[in-house]
Amino acid sequence: MTDAARVTDPSARPASPIAEEIRLRLADAWGEMGAAWGVAPAIARVHAYLMARQEPLTEREVREALNLSHRAASLALAEAEAWGLVERVAEPRRVGRRGPAGTAYAAIGDHWRWFGRVVAERKVREGDPIIVVLEGTLGEANVALAKHPADPDLIRLREWLTTFLVFVRLFDRAVGLVSRLEPTELERALRLLGEVPDDTILRLVRLLDGLPDDDVLGLVEALSRLSPSSARRATTLMSGVVRTLVR
Repeated sequence: MTDAARVTDPSARPASPIAEEIRLRLADAWGEMGAAWGVAPAIARVHAYLMARQEPLTEREVREALNLSHRAASLALAEAEAWGLVERVAEPRRVGRRGPAGTAYAAIGDHWRWFGRVVAERKVREGDPIIVVLEGTLGEANVALAKHPADPDLIRLREWLTTFLVFVRLFDRAVGLVSRLEPTELERALRLLGEVPDDTILRLVRLLDGLPDDDVLGLVEALSRLSPSSARRATTLMSGVVRTLVR
């Protein structure tokens, strides 16, 4: 059952003018911030409004609420659907209406689900293409350097491109891993991270910085192969050993 299927008939819940005013202000603010996330303002406004309404709405209802043209509303809804922010559902049955249900749109109710989709979509639209551009540019620099091996500016450019490409690839891989997690996995990981004090995280990062790469990678690889029951025993054992060492 979809998120929208669990919503009750909107005709039984008349909109409050005060609540609607607050929703519209939120939609406007969300739209202004959309550009910072790589999402067009109209798409962000539609997404925020549908989230705040918490019920399926037709294109006409969205258009009239946000004062959009038919074309602008249709394009924004289509793009929001492509981003994985909203989904098409059957129009809720209105009191007194006859005939087949039309099409309505509802925001994805699971915030972790749409967040993961946005991350994945941004990787495809932005991260992957920039890697292709950088790889091509580095190739051009290498070809030019083969013809002019003594050009110091070309040498510096190639070194910078090589280093920057490594950075972008690492960042793109991290983004890709986030989008591959199940919503529940992502939620739990970030929730647990939120419960760890900042000082603890910083101490752990500095501790890892002081260890050889091979030791850290070996530990991570070994832990990743444990079963849940073995991992519980291992973490209990490690916690006891660590507490003994820090005394």
